[in-house]
Amino acid sequence: MIRYLLNKTLLSMQKRYDYDVRYMQDILQTDLKAFLKFMGFQTMSAHSGNLPAAPLFAARLRAIIWDDCGPCTQLIVNMALEANLSPEMIRAIIDNDLDKLPEEIVLVVKFTDLVLAHNPEADDLREEIINLWGKEGLITIGYAISSTRVYPAFKYTLGYGSACNRIQIDGY
Repeated sequence: MIRYLLNKTLLSMQKRYDYDVRYMQDILQTDLKAFLKFMGFQTMSAHSGNLPAAPLFAARLRAIIWDDCGPCTQLIVNMALEANLSPEMIRAIIDNDLDKLPEEIVLVVKFTDLVLAHNPEADDLREEIINLWGKEGLITIGYAISSTRVYPAFKYTLGYGSACNRIQIDGY
């Protein structure tokens, strides 16, 4: 019964975001305990703290494009649109078009890229992030960066990785 209810939740997500949930269904059917742990991870990756949607999704988008150019990126784009980020902002974040972004989003984009590159120049931007959103905001950005990258690695491990496809932003 629990598997049935959890699968209904997955199917709801699939319909809401037009996202292939087969890898999660596979986990659910194979190992309920592993699936429940995965759901605990979902809670961490959904953490938004006190961070506004735009910087949160800036971190998530920059992190996902380091490891994925397909369905996971599209999912985060769809979630960003649902959170009322403009298609223009999302496109600028993905394209790293900093001239089209507000200063605080440029900060998050640069910081995320530096963190992912393990570049010590990230240290220079960390204090600016703390000044804007506090340590709680920094932790939230850390969760956004690190947890977002898990999904493509996990999907590829299970054999559900996908080739690159064109990311659609509000139909374009």
